[in-house]
Amino acid sequence: MTLSQHHLPKRILVTGGAGYIGSHFCKALAQEGIEPVVIDNLSRGHKDAVKWGPLEVADLRDREAVMRVLTRHEIEAVVHFAALAYVGESMVRPQLYYDNNLGGMSVLMSALAATGVNKIVFSSTCATYGIPDHLPITEETPQNPINPYGRTKLVSEWMLRDAAAASDLRYAALRYFNAAGADSEAEIGERHLPETHLIPLALMAAFGSAPPLKLFGTDYDTPDGTCIRDYIHVEDLARAHLLALSHLESGGDSLAVNLGTGTGASVREVIDAVTAVSGRSVPYELAPRREGDPAALVADPTRAFEILGFRARLRDLNRMVEDAMPWFQVETERV
Repeated sequence: MTLSQHHLPKRILVTGGAGYIGSHFCKALAQEGIEPVVIDNLSRGHKDAVKWGPLEVADLRDREAVMRVLTRHEIEAVVHFAALAYVGESMVRPQLYYDNNLGGMSVLMSALAATGVNKIVFSSTCATYGIPDHLPITEETPQNPINPYGRTKLVSEWMLRDAAAASDLRYAALRYFNAAGADSEAEIGERHLPETHLIPLALMAAFGSAPPLKLFGTDYDTPDGTCIRDYIHVEDLARAHLLALSHLESGGDSLAVNLGTGTGASVREVIDAVTAVSGRSVPYELAPRREGDPAALVADPTRAFEILGFRARLRDLNRMVEDAMPWFQVETERV
């Protein structure tokens, strides 16, 4: 499906647009002929990932700065990626996550109300579900997050829902499963410090720029004993955000949907894919289970297709590794 500019707002603010998923979304916007305005405090993002429009360096908790950006650029809609997103860090520094993620969300929504901006696409997460009682996970699965990161995302969804009930705000809350891959042209990629995602860690281990990969638990109730996750290509995620924006721009109702492929891959299957694509073995060492890691997390993506017409296209795990690998080869040379 090719989106028409007529179905997208023309002046879009992307919070956290210097980060991994945000920068890929900005490129997708540019391919639709729309110049995104990025606001990012660069605490976790990268200035050189902002290539397709102006960068406003500011913290979302600074209401005056946010108001200034919204009015100066005559913003019509917001796509909100900016947040701290390390589950482990949230467990040891919970107040940091509540202050940053909820503080930023509160100020942003106040500024939107003051400036009359009434469309927002929100980067949510399957972490709002916690440990599911059944698979695949539907949008009706109870949301019982088990870490502060997931709780901040759930409360943010509540804030959106309550604001929408009290005003003309309309929103799309997109609950990602495991973002993976990179820009197929290797123009932008995944850079987290520290890196916590499995595919990058496996690639870095294979290329010798990181220690051996840790396998956290090999005794799960899964076919090979390792955790299973639903990996979705970052370019598919970017396209889903375009469709969500188009839905809101066309007068669609607020919604919350899962973004995944509907199939899972185990940690050992990821290692096998990295080995097959890179031609290098992945050194790894066994480690105890991490507290709170569910055996499997797999999305039911039906609702996203029914409402947005979204279905993941780049579903092959080897393709995700293949798209990510050139970036990490470059990164290896930089180390």
